Amino acid sequence: MPFVKEKFHVKQAMPAFLFVMRTFNLTQGQAQRLVCKGRLLVDGESIYNPGTKLQPGEVEIVHFKPAGTGVKPLFQNRDFMIFEKPSGVLVHPNKMETPYSMLDEIRALHGENANATHRIDMETSGLLLASKHKKAENFLKSAFEKKTIHKSYLAWVDGKLTEPFFVDEPIKINNDYSECKHKVFIDNNGKHSRTDFKPLHYDAKLDATLVACYPLTGRTHQIRVHLFHVKHPILGDPIYGTTFQTANAYLEDILTPQQRLEQTGATRLMLHAQTLKFSYGATYFIESKVDFAGMKGEICSIKKRKFNE
Repeated sequence: MPFVKEKFHVKQAMPAFLFVMRTFNLTQGQAQRLVCKGRLLVDGESIYNPGTKLQPGEVEIVHFKPAGTGVKPLFQNRDFMIFEKPSGVLVHPNKMETPYSMLDEIRALHGENANATHRIDMETSGLLLASKHKKAENFLKSAFEKKTIHKSYLAWVDGKLTEPFFVDEPIKINNDYSECKHKVFIDNNGKHSRTDFKPLHYDAKLDATLVACYPLTGRTHQIRVHLFHVKHPILGDPIYGTTFQTANAYLEDILTPQQRLEQTGATRLMLHAQTLKFSYGATYFIESKVDFAGMKGEICSIKKRKFNE
């Protein structure tokens, strides 16, 4: 379990945040945030004021303790690492009970100050860029915000596509899930969004097209909702391009693997982060080594596919 509660001994009186800083080699801000979240306990009770003076004795701290499995980066230097994230794995734990995430591997290798620098949906596989220290993290996160880091994806989509195209429909966050489980939707009041698409290969037996996707903006679920909008949803997408009932069953974790295959068209979301191009002193171009184009075995046959009926 990545989050653990451990006992520590305070040898001399000092402010709570200072004890946490020294114990875990954190910055003052990181230590203060940990205390403010109630993760420092004295006599079994959480304290929330970072300035609280701790007295000599025993305290407990709930903290993230990485449980890496030995996954090695695809590429690394002294400042950053690039991993091949599997589908179905979170980048960060979304709750304290999350048993495993890519953060386990990142921090098991390079400590508390290492971190992922961008988001990838749990269902999406592919390249994940992680920093080894705070200076690199700040630089790379800023580069993503400034759109100087360029990403491309591969997707297996339903139906036949033959010509390059783009979708520049605005995207808005959905705040009402009572009738639609989509996290975002196309709306004129949404934020400007654009994705360029290039069909690479059509498989007639599966009625599926392998498409290269180039997001020029970075909205939540952008590629997924743009392909759904043009009626070529990504195969295996349990939210976009399927029924309300199927989406709800997926979100409640009661959708069986067979139902997932037949109702969404694949065993997993068929979306893969394929390339990263950016400058960090030198110019880097990293390409995934995973044979995503060859993952046709994950796609449901046309005869059994039910989601587009």
